[in-house]
Amino acid sequence: MLWTIKSICIAGCCVLAGMLKFSSSARGDDAVPEVAFVGVAHIHTPDFVGRISKRHDVKVKYVWDEDPQLAKQYAEQLKVPVAQSVEQILSDPQIKAVIICSQTNQHLKLVTAAANAKKDIYAEKPLGMGAEDAYAMAKAIHEAGVKFQTGYFMRGEPALQFLKEQVEKGNFGTITRIRGVNTHNGALGGWFDHEYRWMADPKQAGIGGYGDLGTHSLDLMLWLMDQPVTKVTAVTSMGTNRYGCDELGEGILQFKGGAIGTLGAGWDDVSADPVSLEIAGTQGQSAIVNGRLYFQSSKVQGSSMRRPVADLPAQQPHPFELFLDAVTGKQVKLIGADEAAYRCAVMDALYQGAKESKWVDVQQPSAQ
Repeated sequence: MLWTIKSICIAGCCVLAGMLKFSSSARGDDAVPEVAFVGVAHIHTPDFVGRISKRHDVKVKYVWDEDPQLAKQYAEQLKVPVAQSVEQILSDPQIKAVIICSQTNQHLKLVTAAANAKKDIYAEKPLGMGAEDAYAMAKAIHEAGVKFQTGYFMRGEPALQFLKEQVEKGNFGTITRIRGVNTHNGALGGWFDHEYRWMADPKQAGIGGYGDLGTHSLDLMLWLMDQPVTKVTAVTSMGTNRYGCDELGEGILQFKGGAIGTLGAGWDDVSADPVSLEIAGTQGQSAIVNGRLYFQSSKVQGSSMRRPVADLPAQQPHPFELFLDAVTGKQVKLIGADEAAYRCAVMDALYQGAKESKWVDVQQPSAQ
């Protein structure tokens, strides 16, 4: 009799557990978050497709692009359907986030629509064609209260993590000078001759080679300095003239605290930025040369510019991986929409300075 009662209790508990599990599944509590690609024209799309294909904690539901063949290409790789429209994606309550890898001139409508639909957003850099649309997108994102991330991946490198820590500790003293360089041989190698041709068309990209690569080094400079840029000027060049746009450039930035920044970037270098970053201060100095970090400070015993730093922090995850982590509910630090917009504002002013051969005031967020 005791065995029978015990069996009934066990059976009842199993049924109850099953009902609770079914109820939880019906509510979607244990469901894997679903995302969609909205635009897949960017050169980084193949990398993102590869990354998300390896994850089991997030699922792609749709791919959309204004080019049906391009959408089909990536949809087949991901084994998902092509969405018939952006509206189909944004109106789907099961889709938690969108990955926007479209041409830059589509960002304003796509990012704003996604924010209004309360979807978390990963948008490739640069966020906007210039200051005005970038600030408008940042405002829409903040008002919607959605998560946002963009593709400034260099911050996670061990040498940059180390330098950020030294700056925050004050080990450079007062920073007087900072220089960032980011180059590759894309124009020499014809990287944008075919499927990525739009990236060399300022009407679609908003920029040419200088802005395309320069925005990464600009991000690092602004991130490390953590202060506004008041005015800028620049010179750009068409370089090989393979694409009919600027392929390289050099800029000068005046920081609010008095430091002078210089920014070099382009697609025409045979050797990619052998000296990629320099910082000089009243008590410290550093340089990244051929991927090795050199650092010295009067405040750090044993530091020397004669040998590379050996003890560096660990490599941080790629911003795209961090965004997917955030979508799954993990607490991670993302790059804010205001940061992304400000980089566009500074680059916008650099291009204006190059076009008009003069110093240009940077449009600050408070102006919006």
